Amino acid sequence: MFVTEVQDGQAEKEFIRLPAKLYKNDPNWIAPLDKDIRAVFDPALNNFFVHGECTRWLLKNDKGETTGRIAAFYDTHKNQAQAEPAGGIGFFECINDRESAFLLFDTAKTWLKAKGMKRILGPINFGENDKYWGLLVEGFKPPGMGMNYNPPYYQALFEAYGFTKEYDQLTNFLDVTVPFPERFVKIAEWVMKKPEYQFRHFSKKEFSKFAADFREIYNDAWSEFPAFTAIEMETIEEQFRQMKPVVDEKIIWFAYHNNEPISFILCMPDINQVLKHLNGKLNWWGKLKFLWYKNTLTIDRIRIIVMGCKKKYQNHGIESALIRKLQLEVIPRNTIKGVELAWVGDFNQKMRAIHEATGAVKDKVHRTYTYRIE
Repeated sequence: MFVTEVQDGQAEKEFIRLPAKLYKNDPNWIAPLDKDIRAVFDPALNNFFVHGECTRWLLKNDKGETTGRIAAFYDTHKNQAQAEPAGGIGFFECINDRESAFLLFDTAKTWLKAKGMKRILGPINFGENDKYWGLLVEGFKPPGMGMNYNPPYYQALFEAYGFTKEYDQLTNFLDVTVPFPERFVKIAEWVMKKPEYQFRHFSKKEFSKFAADFREIYNDAWSEFPAFTAIEMETIEEQFRQMKPVVDEKIIWFAYHNNEPISFILCMPDINQVLKHLNGKLNWWGKLKFLWYKNTLTIDRIRIIVMGCKKKYQNHGIESALIRKLQLEVIPRNTIKGVELAWVGDFNQKMRAIHEATGAVKDKVHRTYTYRIE
């Protein structure tokens, strides 16, 4: 058994193909698009390389067969906001063998220690936390697009090595065929009727304006969270480039106070209901299959990827009004049955309260672990 660094095209193919081998008998697993995984590790597409570094390894058995993988990275920009430098690991996949997993963890730890890191966070992404973030520890069911999925035994491997919980990010599920609680509706509609507030859905034609509004709101809303770093316009532009083929303008809403951008709710169709038929491939045949399934399947679920509200306007019912706007858009379609309310940290009491007020229930838990490098 040995570890080798990913340094050429063949090794990259093995890195990407490994999950298909490990999950071939798991009906819940849905392959992410190969191109999206490649983009994470491409300096031309991932602006985190401007202030960070990343590498990857493959684990091979004595027959030369790939049995595991891992990536390690650090971001000097993010580390400026932390008490001590922390690196990350992610894209971990491995057979159910402690010795194999520990060798991968050791390899990443050694590299991060040599780079001056004092802690490891993982599994996380070399990018923003809306994708490929956290270890699934509850809710082993088909994932939404960009959501990590893994077998239950990964938790035991991480914790046996010495990783401990840093925080959990919760995904709640809202059955939209059930009416919202009366109190929630009253508050939302009361806010919607106030003349000083305006609500507008996203338009691709006005991308630059909405991108700037998103950045302004996002950087204000999360500025007080630990280790926060401001989102950059390049990151927003790259994420939109990836999402553009499936963007539904009328399920992305912004709120304004006398035309000042104050809050947003960013939703996407659960395109994984289509992608499960592509096996990660978006070549010419994959594109034809994508168009076929997109136009013939009824996507019955959407995912709230992220919500944000400027601190000054929190606890004013703005987020409730945006959720109500979303409901009034999708209910008449008679196709959407459920909404994933994703990525609320267990430390974010305000957003958790909003989720609970809608009647949403816990559906999945992704855990971010920490490990101290000695």
